[in-house]
This record gives sequence, structure tokens and C-alpha cells, in this order.
Amino acid sequence: MKLDILKGSHYCSQDCFKSSWSTHKAIHKTAAASVASGDMKPFNPWPSYKYSGSMRPVYPLSPRRVVPDHIARPDYAVTGQPISEMQKRGSTKIITLEKDEIEKMKITARICREVLNAGAKAIKAGVTTDEVDRVVHEACIARDAYPSPLNYHGFPKSCCVSVNEVICHGIPDGYVMKDGDLVNLDVSCMFGGYHGDLNATYMVGEVDERGRKLVETTRACLDAAIAAVKPGMLYRDVGNIVQKIAHAEGFSVVRTYCGHGIGTDFHSAPNVPHYARNKAVGVMKAGQTFTIEPMISEGTWHDEQWPDGWTVTTRDGKRSAQFEETLLVTETGVEVLSKDF
Repeated sequence: MKLDILKGSHYCSQDCFKSSWSTHKAIHKTAAASVASGDMKPFNPWPSYKYSGSMRPVYPLSPRRVVPDHIARPDYAVTGQPISEMQKRGSTKIITLEKDEIEKMKITARICREVLNAGAKAIKAGVTTDEVDRVVHEACIARDAYPSPLNYHGFPKSCCVSVNEVICHGIPDGYVMKDGDLVNLDVSCMFGGYHGDLNATYMVGEVDERGRKLVETTRACLDAAIAAVKPGMLYRDVGNIVQKIAHAEGFSVVRTYCGHGIGTDFHSAPNVPHYARNKAVGVMKAGQTFTIEPMISEGTWHDEQWPDGWTVTTRDGKRSAQFEETLLVTETGVEVLSKDF
């Protein structure tokens, strides 16, 4: 499907498959070469899917980008399975980092910020989201960092680029960004055994007033939540702060996805929902690192997922925006490890 060779791609039996193996492989190699050379025409792999808005996937995807051998890899880099995370699934234990671990987190978070800023420069009308992914990937490699999304549960790219009604987990592809787009770039890196994570929403060219207000409000939600972080705060209270600001402007808060703990694992406890009256478990303590990353939508908070198993959009096709930072709880409050500079 990804190589646009659906015609005739079926077998009547296992013996049929085995007898046709050499031809099957030859076809795939030819198609893959066409993708690499750019000769294959762009196409929508799910033309019958009922999309909620105007965004469509633009396939074929470019080949998976290579990470040099000298760069340390997470446990999922080859298999796609984050074993360390999976072994802790369901645990509510929140890790408190030691001083040397905090220093490693600070280095990684700064690298993430540098990479995000590099990728942001590529966000402009006439550029594909796949080109943004290329810039992000090369910026990671230049810093001897592994792009954390790459092969995480099989994710095919080195960052997420989510446009307009796409809330999160957008797969960079051949989509050409245009004037008026809202583009979220989500960057995560692993360096020295620790992950960092942040994202921002960028406005391409002239964006209408409501779109600008959506982006500004989303950033305000994040900033207000960060300002409240301190030892003793309940993680569930983050959602009260975010929702109050979003609702005051007539926007909604996405409920399916949340902030998370981060460190030697890409995602860990605690879960940090962004909506009010949630049941998140945990109390903030000095030395804990986590993300806050509110997703705010123009219309409904309900979402749906494309057939790729990743791309999440608003159910009504209206736009969404998001911002994220990696945070450290300190003895007196909070330090934004991924802050801009």
C-alpha cells in the first residue's frame, strides 16, 4: 500500500505466495527505488476514508532516515518495542532524579530546543513536511542525538508535524505547507541515555484572527500551568488551569492525550491530563521531570485517528494547536529545561 502497488497484491494460498516470492520482491525493490528517486506520483493511500477536514496524507513516504552507528539508541530503535516502558505499564511510580541525572536531562532538553529551532526555520509556504523531518533528523545527528520518535512503536519518521485539524502525531510526508496553515512541530531527542520532548505551533504566512487567537491561547494555557508547578501540587490540578483559560476563549481541551513523565524512558508516570476534574495520580516533588503539552481545539475536543494508526485529527475538522515543554520540579518551584534561548 505504501508503495502504491495494490493492484494484484494478493495471494490465493501460502504456496502461491512462496512460488511468487522472487517476483514479489522484485516489484517491491522497483517501487522502493521509484520512491527514493522521486519518480512515483503522490497519492492518498486511503481514498475511501472519510476525513474530518481538508488534510490528506501525501504518499509515498520517503525512505526511513539513517542514524549513524556511533549514536546511542533506545531499546526500541530496531524492534519498535520500547521494552523498558512496556515493563512499567500501569505503574504510577514517579521517578525522582539525582543531581547528576538532572544535569543529563538539562543537556538533552537543550539539544531538543536547538533541534526544534532548526526545524522551525524550515516551516514556510512551499516546503513539504517531509523536508522539515529531514532538517530535524540531520540536526539531531549533528548533535549525536537519536530522534526519539524514530521507530517508537514503529513510527516511521524522526519528528511529528501536525497541520491544521491534525492534533498530534502527524507523519511527515509530501504535504506542501501553504499560507494560512497552523503547523505544530513536535521534537524529541535522546542523548546520554535521557529523552527530552517539546513542541510548538507555528503560523505560516497570513493566518486569520481566530487562528491566531487559538495559537496565542494555547501558549497561554501552557505558561499558566507551568507557573503553578511546585512541590506539593497535584498533577491533576494542571488540567483545571488549562481548561479555565481555554474555555474562557471559546476553545476546547483535547482529552485523549496528555503530558507525561520523561527521563530514561520516553514516556513514563505521571500522566498529566489537560482537562479539569481528571483523576491523575501523583504529587509533584523536587527532582521530578515531566511534560505539560496542552492540545487546544477550535471546536469539539473529540478526536479520531487516520488509518495509518498515528495521525490524530479533530472529529469536526476544525483546527487545533499545541505547545509543550520539558519541566523539572525544583525545591522552590519549576525550571523549564527546554526553554528557548
